[in-house]
Amino acid sequence: MTLRPLLALLLAVTLLSGCAGFSPLTISEATLERHLQDAVSNYDRQQLQAGSPLSLSLDNADITLGPDGRDVAVIDLSGQVALNALMAKIPADIRLKVEGAPVYDSQEQAIYIRRLKLLESSVDTPYFSSGELKPVTDNIMRVVAQMLETIPVYRLDNTSLGARLMGMADMDVRVAPGRLEFVKR
Repeated sequence: MTLRPLLALLLAVTLLSGCAGFSPLTISEATLERHLQDAVSNYDRQQLQAGSPLSLSLDNADITLGPDGRDVAVIDLSGQVALNALMAKIPADIRLKVEGAPVYDSQEQAIYIRRLKLLESSVDTPYFSSGELKPVTDNIMRVVAQMLETIPVYRLDNTSLGARLMGMADMDVRVAPGRLEFVKR
């Protein structure tokens, strides 16, 4: 046996033994919050470029993973929604608290929050009283909740070897207090 095939065999054995001891990738709440804010900003930019009259910006995105030992994520958002209509911009401050299940989509190599349940919501604007806004509030909250189900809160970084290997494996995500963990299915 020549030296080159022997080195290749040793490298393969080393890689395989390293994968067997591979600890699960964990994602913290803070990492998810940053990714969600970036994703919402990118989504808003794309929607405005496509001519959407509705813009959204986040001031805060607070994610709590595994509250009370449950397999859910609670997302508490605050920001502004603005409707650009008839040469006027109608801004509104929003607060939204939703609960949902983190789901890993292996095709997209991304984590989404699905099966959302609205826990709290409020919309405040200087132009209307809260009673006048009730029908609009419900629609705004529905649009924001639908948007959250389509925007990933995290996407694997394909420039990392570990993430590429995980993308090829049959993985799922598990909720732990304060973090998400990738686990083998």
